[in-house]
Amino acid sequence: MSLTLLFTVIVLALIFDYINGFHDAANSIATVVSTKVLSPTQAVIWAAFFNFVAFLIFKEHNVANTIAKAVDTSQINLVVILAGIVAAIFWSLLTWWFGIPSSSSHTLIGGFAGAAIAHGGITIVNFQVIGKIAAFIFLAPIIGMILAYTLTVIIIHICKYAIPSKAEWWFRKLQLVSSAAFSIGHGGNDAQKVMGIIAAAIVVYTSGATADMSQMPTWLHINTHLENGKKVFELPNWIPLACYSAIALGTMSGGWKIVKTMGSKITKVTPLEGVAAETAGAITLFMTEHFKIPVSTTHTITGSIIGVGLSKRVSAVRWGVTVNLLWAWILTIPVSAALAALVYFFISIFIK
Repeated sequence: MSLTLLFTVIVLALIFDYINGFHDAANSIATVVSTKVLSPTQAVIWAAFFNFVAFLIFKEHNVANTIAKAVDTSQINLVVILAGIVAAIFWSLLTWWFGIPSSSSHTLIGGFAGAAIAHGGITIVNFQVIGKIAAFIFLAPIIGMILAYTLTVIIIHICKYAIPSKAEWWFRKLQLVSSAAFSIGHGGNDAQKVMGIIAAAIVVYTSGATADMSQMPTWLHINTHLENGKKVFELPNWIPLACYSAIALGTMSGGWKIVKTMGSKITKVTPLEGVAAETAGAITLFMTEHFKIPVSTTHTITGSIIGVGLSKRVSAVRWGVTVNLLWAWILTIPVSAALAALVYFFISIFIK
């Protein structure tokens, strides 16, 4: 299979990673901007820096390994991966344009699975992986909501005798820490999904190549080892470096349409509540990364913001906005899968 096609897939995957950065920038910065702790420009630079810091922290690439095994790579070709990425880029840009905080991560996963099914049928999809990802469409925001609600109640109880102006000053400072932690979780979780797609593309290319692996350039070498009876990919350093750089650059581009929805339309957020929401979101992302579960940072922070709203009263949450978001979440994987299938059939006319 053509090396040019592999280059195309890798470049488009990094473009998607860049789009993911500005599409999901709101996840990291919405509360810190809405509380006026940082200006929008300061916030995106802050978030982008800590997106890249994740490169220095996450070394095991747990999420990347899960994504790479979402389909049976021995039964697909590069056209499948190309179609999945093209569909994911289209859906991400469409939802960004309309200001809908859909999950770029689920868009990519849905596209990958949809193109694979179009190519070889439903049996080549690893439904254990896809099922786990689908379950966390609901579990990630629920975990974030419970943690945020609990943290908010605890913080309010601890600070009930504090001088309001002094407490406000401290929480504005602490929000810098909590938003940094969430940005690290965002980078570590979302960049790894693209790393998994690139790893799958290289495995597909090398397995179909006629040359011996030892004769191929070192940048194509992906080693594997068994861990608890399961195959684990060992990625060359250029893959995580490129992916973390792309998502950080994308975050610096911002995504102001979605910032408005995340920062104020769901519920009004104070610095105290911003700390609780971002901390809850960061804990959820770090925990799911440890357990090798790809989750949506959009879903996670949305659940966390709802959690702080519920700590005031149920009516503090704008449920109409929340229901619209829920529909976008539910539809993302099937719609991107259907789009990817159509793109696959179209591309297959020209590339065999």
